[in-house]
Parts: sequence; C-alpha cells; structure tokens
Amino acid sequence: MAKLEDPKYVSAMSSSGTLPNELAYLITAFLPTTPIGERSKAFLTLSAFCQDVRNSSSNQGTDLDPHTEALVRALGPPIATRLAGTDENELLASMSFLTALFQVDWKSAASIFQQDGVLEAIMDSVDLAPSEHLARTVAQLLSQAIGHKPCRGGLSPQAIKWLDFTSQNSSNANTRITATNALIKLSKGSAFDNAQTLGDAVGDVQTRVGSRNDEDLAASMKAVIVAGANETSLADAVEGLAYLSVDPMMKEELSQDTVFLKRLFSLVPRRKTNNASGSIDTPTTLAFGVLSIASNLCTYRPRLTEEQIQMEKLRNMASAPKANTKSSSPSILDDDDHVRARIRRAIDVGVLDIFSLVIRSDTVAVRALTAKALLSIVEEKDNRGKVLQSGGAKVLMHIIKQSMPFYQQSLSSASPQALETTTLDAIQALAKLAITSSPIQVFGPNEGAMYDAIRPFSLMLQGSSSTLLQRFESMMALTNLSSQGTETATRIAKSDGLLQKVELLLLEDHTLVRRAAMELICNLIAGSDEVFERYGGEDNPSATKSKLQIMFALSDVDDLPTRLAASGAVATLTSAPSACAAIISLQSDKHRVFSILAQLIDPSVIDRDNSEEEKESIDLEVHPGLVHRAIISTRNIFSGVSDKVLLEQLIREAEEAGLQHALMNFVKTQGGRVDAGVLRPAVEALQVLMDKS
Repeated sequence: MAKLEDPKYVSAMSSSGTLPNELAYLITAFLPTTPIGERSKAFLTLSAFCQDVRNSSSNQGTDLDPHTEALVRALGPPIATRLAGTDENELLASMSFLTALFQVDWKSAASIFQQDGVLEAIMDSVDLAPSEHLARTVAQLLSQAIGHKPCRGGLSPQAIKWLDFTSQNSSNANTRITATNALIKLSKGSAFDNAQTLGDAVGDVQTRVGSRNDEDLAASMKAVIVAGANETSLADAVEGLAYLSVDPMMKEELSQDTVFLKRLFSLVPRRKTNNASGSIDTPTTLAFGVLSIASNLCTYRPRLTEEQIQMEKLRNMASAPKANTKSSSPSILDDDDHVRARIRRAIDVGVLDIFSLVIRSDTVAVRALTAKALLSIVEEKDNRGKVLQSGGAKVLMHIIKQSMPFYQQSLSSASPQALETTTLDAIQALAKLAITSSPIQVFGPNEGAMYDAIRPFSLMLQGSSSTLLQRFESMMALTNLSSQGTETATRIAKSDGLLQKVELLLLEDHTLVRRAAMELICNLIAGSDEVFERYGGEDNPSATKSKLQIMFALSDVDDLPTRLAASGAVATLTSAPSACAAIISLQSDKHRVFSILAQLIDPSVIDRDNSEEEKESIDLEVHPGLVHRAIISTRNIFSGVSDKVLLEQLIREAEEAGLQHALMNFVKTQGGRVDAGVLRPAVEALQVLMDKS
C-alpha cells in the first residue's frame, strides 16, 4: 500500500496496460466466495488506487479525460481477457470486479462497459454457462451499469429481455430482486433522460423494460421488505422503491401501506452496526435508500418565485406544438394537502426515528436528504413538537455544524456567500423550530447551543442565495433567541453585518418582513448596550436622529405588531437623555412626533390637517400596549427638558398636536381601570404639561 502514494509508481501502473503483481489479486478479490473481510480490504485498495490515479497530474489522454483513460488502460485489459473465455470462475471474477469498480469509480467502469464486445460477452456468458451464481452476478453488474446514463443508452434489447425474464422466472429470489431493481432503474432513469431531451418518451421506456409495469415492480419490492429478506435483497428492494417513489401516484400508494412503512423505517439501525457484507458500507447504503423514500414521500413541490412561474409558462408554451407532448401540469397528488397527509401518516409509523442516522454518518448525501425531509415536515406547526421530541433540533445542528467550516468569509463583505441548498434547508428548518418554541425547548438548557445557532441564522439572513422567506424566518428565530437574555442579545448584535442587513429590511415593502426586522431591533435595543447606544447614544446625534425618525414612522403604520415593536423601541430609548434630545430636535424639524404619540394614546385625536377621507381611514381602536409605550415616551421626553423657553415651545406643540388632550382623556376615562405602572407616568407627564400651561 505504501507504493500507492508514489506518483511515479501510479503513473507506471496506469500506463503499462496491465496491473502489476501487487494489485493483480484485485481481479479475483470480489468473487462471491471471497471472505467478507478480504473483500472489504480489496474495496479499500481499489479505491485508493483509483483516487491516486485521479490525483496524478502526469496522465495525458485524448478521447476521455486523462485520468479516466489511465484507469481504463490499467483495469480494462484484465476484464476483457477474462470475458473472452468460457471458464465460469474467470467470467465471475471479471464481472464481479467490474461491478465493484462501478461502486468505486463509475466513470472508468462505464467506459469499460461501453467498449466494443463487452456487453455482448456478458450476455453470452449466461447463455453459455447459465449457472445461478453467474446469473446473479450479471444482474448485479447490469443494475450497477444502468444507474449511469452513458450505460443506459447503450443497453441492448437482449440485455433488457434477459432482465425481464430473470426478474420473473429465476429460481433464486435474490437474483429476481436484483433483476427487478435493474428494470426499475432502467425505467426511471430512461424516463429522466428523455425528459431532458424530448420530454415525452415514457411510453417508449415502458416498452423497453419489458412486460412489467411500475405497480407490478413495486409490489415485488414491497413484498421483499415486508418479508424481511437478507440484507443484499433488502438493499436492492429499497433502492428500487427509492427510484419508484419519485412518482406522485407511487408516493400515495406507499404512504398508505402502514405495514410496509413500519417495516421500511425499522431497517434503519438505531445504533452503530458492524458491516456484515462485502460491499461498501451496506448498512449505510440501505439507510440511504430508506432516507430517499422518506424524503420523496415528505417533500413539498418547490415554491417558485414569480419570475420562475412566468418562465415555466413560457417553456410550456414553447413545447405545446410538439406532437405527443403530455401536459406538464403538476399532479394533484403532489399538492400541499396530499403532502401534508403523507407526512402525518409517515410520522405515525416512525419516520422521525430514522433521521438520527445523520449523527452517525458523515456522508453529504445523507445530510442533504435529512435536511430536505425535515424542512418539509416542520412546515406544519403541529409537527414541530414531535420533531423536537425525537431530537430533530440536534440532528439539524449537526448538519449545520458540518458545513460551517466552509463559510469563513466575513459576513460584512461586499459579496456575502451563497449557502448550499443542504445548509439552507437545515438552517431554515431549525429557524422554524426556533420561531414557535422557546429556545430552551429547541436547544436545551445549555446556552452554548443557543450561541452556536446565531451564526447560521445570521448566514441565512445575509446569504446571497437566501429567499425573502428565509430572511424573514431567520429574523424571527433571532428575535426569539434574543429574548433569552442580555448575553445572547449582545452576541446577536455583534454578528458581522447583521444589524446593517436588518436595518435595510426595515424599509422592505413586505409587511411581515418589515415587522420581523422591527421586532428584532426592538429586542436588541432592550437587551444589548451596544445597540442601545447605536440608536440612542450621543456619539453621533445625526445618526441617532435618523434612526429615531424611522422608529416613529414605523410607529404610525397600519400593522399593529410593527407599531408595538417600534413604539416599544422608542419608549426604551427615551430613558437616555441623548435620545430625548434627538426626538425633540426631530419634533422641531418635522412636527410629527407629538401627533404620533397622541394618536397612539387616543386614536380619536386626529390632526386638524388630515382630510375627511384620512380621518375615516384611521383605526380608532385603543390598544393598551400602544398607550403604555406612548405615555412612557411622553413622560421621559418632557421630564428631561430643563430649558424653560424650549419647554414652553414643546408644550404649545403638544397642545396643538392633541397630545395634552389625549393624556387628559386617558386619565379621566381610564384612571380607575389601569395599572399604576401606566397611570403614574401619565399623571406625571400631564402634570408637566398642565403646570407650564
């Protein structure tokens, strides 16, 4: 193995046309009779050799990429030599080796499979020496090859006919299942290939795969899983159903069979298991197939943007004149109601238990499927508690942590990084959990876990690939986190670029996004000294005044939660004399501050400049939260003014704006019905106004 690390040795092996003695044993190492331990070591050796060849920069080629060509030169001749003979052991050795190569380096394996005479020799072998061992090995090889587009296109009618016959008539159950799996992969793979080109060749695919339709193929695979066959047959059955479950009708059929689903989900090990087969990590492969089916059952259709919807319409119009083109309208079985029902059925039979696999697996594919499925499951609020109970938040944090090292660039840079789909799915799913549950329920009592979630949410908020919905949900999650304590709020505030992004979203047209931004800033003002100084400090009076102007503007919008957050931020800031001075300056410039405060206390106090139409549109309902916030702000603003001339001027403006009247009306009508914490500052503010009047 040491020589594999020498580039000169690798180059010499790959250019000689034959394998040296050190690796020649690999050709026979994958025979069914080879002990499991030796077969596993052979996989590692073959994988190391292929990887070293691909890492070598000395290979030069023509038709293929140079590294694939080098592997074909080294590995192709011993395969072709043995396929040309009639000895069954030699045939088994060559085909077992090629099957293993597909699992290690599919490009070189596909190139060898497509060479002249290879497929013909493979199919001739089952005619010349039709043993059960050979038939199973051929079925395994064809199943591996069919999984790759270059090999599907070159598959002969003889091979398809043989697979169809073997899937129904072989005396060996394992061989029947492997052949059935190959037919399923051919059916769905060819349909996908044609969809990329013609878009309507599904009928042709059904003819090519033989006499069995998808329902018949699926029934065979389900029977294997329910019966609990050996691990190899189970892997083939699960893989076949993973291909079939992309079809909406098949999703419905599989999700309604609770006996099958319970057995399927039980195949995922709840703890680490020893590898009991000679293939590459079969338990993980089997679990990946189960995850694929679960993800297909639970995933919603992609939410298209308005631009994407228009592009889809144009694409449909362009393809409409083509003959035999089927309607591209999405199936009703894939609408949101059907997906929600499938998710509920899957949860009832234990789908949430399988996602813990991701904690024990470091494969990118497993993480991607898990994140995608959990995002769909937590879409419905009723499911979120069950996800938390099953450890879903821990699973999502694990997925996120695996990807965080790839996002080291400063978030305050001019070009924020685009997050990968898997990372975004996991962060968004975690955000949904953090929105509707307390931080302790989601992250546990350990504050470190809460701190770890801040950066992912900040990444989703600022990432260039994030949608407006994802930005909204990240702000909602951060708002909930910031309420946990001052340390958490401070850490959120210090996240690179976060405040600047949230402040931009305050100007967003979408009401819910603007509300979420305002609520987050309100919490940060209350919880972080740094943010409090940013909005109410005296270091930069001009900036403070500008930010307060936005706060007052948002205190006067139609959306009640936004008004509550904005007026709450103002009330908190007025505890600082510098903020009160900025507000007084703002009133002197714009003459709107006191009017807004008056209408928050008593909406019936309408500015005399408003038209009759504007007066009719004003909501006259009194909200206790708005009243309290406005009273606190008014008391703080006036109690801090020591300049008599300025105070007299402000009192006149307050009277003109109706603020004095609003306070008097509140004390008279609500004095005996409100808490002292509200009445006392109202009386104090009114006293200042009345005394000076």
